[in-house]
Amino acid sequence: MRRLTLISLAVLLAGAAGCAGGQPAARTAPAGAATTAADGPVPFGSHRVPYAQGVLRPKGDADGQVRDYYAGWKAAFVTAKCGSRQVISPDADHPYVAEAQGYGLVIAATMGDRELFDGILAYVEAHPSVNNPDLLAAEQDGKCESVNGSDSATDGDLDVAYGLLMAQRQWGGGYRDKAVRRIAAIKESEVNPDTKLVKLGDWATQDDPLAKVSRTSDWMIDHFRAFEKIDPAWAEIRRAHQKLIAEIPGETGLLPDFVKDGRPVKGEVLEDPHDGDYNWNALRDPWRIGADAVTSGDPASTAAARKMSAWISKVGDPRRIAGGYTLGGRPLEEGPEPAFVAPFAVAALVQPDGQVWLDKLWAYLTSRKIGEKDYFAATVQLQSMIVASGNHWVP
Repeated sequence: MRRLTLISLAVLLAGAAGCAGGQPAARTAPAGAATTAADGPVPFGSHRVPYAQGVLRPKGDADGQVRDYYAGWKAAFVTAKCGSRQVISPDADHPYVAEAQGYGLVIAATMGDRELFDGILAYVEAHPSVNNPDLLAAEQDGKCESVNGSDSATDGDLDVAYGLLMAQRQWGGGYRDKAVRRIAAIKESEVNPDTKLVKLGDWATQDDPLAKVSRTSDWMIDHFRAFEKIDPAWAEIRRAHQKLIAEIPGETGLLPDFVKDGRPVKGEVLEDPHDGDYNWNALRDPWRIGADAVTSGDPASTAAARKMSAWISKVGDPRRIAGGYTLGGRPLEEGPEPAFVAPFAVAALVQPDGQVWLDKLWAYLTSRKIGEKDYFAATVQLQSMIVASGNHWVP
């Protein structure tokens, strides 16, 4: 099975030490230290789990803006079919994809929406991969029946496991046991034992020509960090990804959609001729890497996110962010493409001189309306806004 290709669719913030727009100052960890917080639920907007020192914060009521956007997202893309709840993806190759369900679980856990979380989880558990029943089949049709091989996609599985760990902290119960099984299944079926990089899915067995191809948007460093608490082997996996992030050459800091043998691929390997460019997969990298930077304070993640933000901020206006770039920074399509804009808001959180740029990004994001077929851009934006508002945390 080969991953879907999303249809091409058509923060921000005050310094951690001060008060912005009447909002309390951000709580920060000691310089250079990872953040910690007591056990127990993390209500949305409570900011119980502080970010690393120096992370920028939104001006005004960022929490309220995220709540409003979540309500619109939920109304647009959550359905109730096949006896449960699902996130629908009208701009993907199939109505229901693993990526969307993983997103939905993490979003629901963050927002404290247990009813939605349990509904999506029921759907996930009803659609196991044909290769490993503790993983999620990647694609379902309009009847909620698995199609296109019924095998897995790594990004969806990573978010499902992470969401379950979040749910355990939010509500207790048996979510942790489910997470442990899925984390073990991911390591068994979706991590290359030689490179320690995540594979594309459980279908990419060691004898498959794509076994050593890895999608950079699956490099969810904060997820790997959470999984280390379950299985220490994930520390080596995390470090392998961080090492490669630092080794990708170029002044922009951008990563390609796919790598093979530690290098950006050339030409079409899985989806299109731009597989080796910063395109519709890699656009999520500033968000994914930035999420680890703000929560852990890890120097490697911080440096990677800061490099990307420093480069893109030179465009001066979010509306000038293009729909993809070569790794050298040449635009692939004219902008703006909203899906490409939102993740840079997360990277901007760790750019020391990025407040003005951050404010421009936030203003652009909060002015956008959700379109009926805007699933990908809207969902990436919602999660980027959650991080930018100070509400992301690692279970």
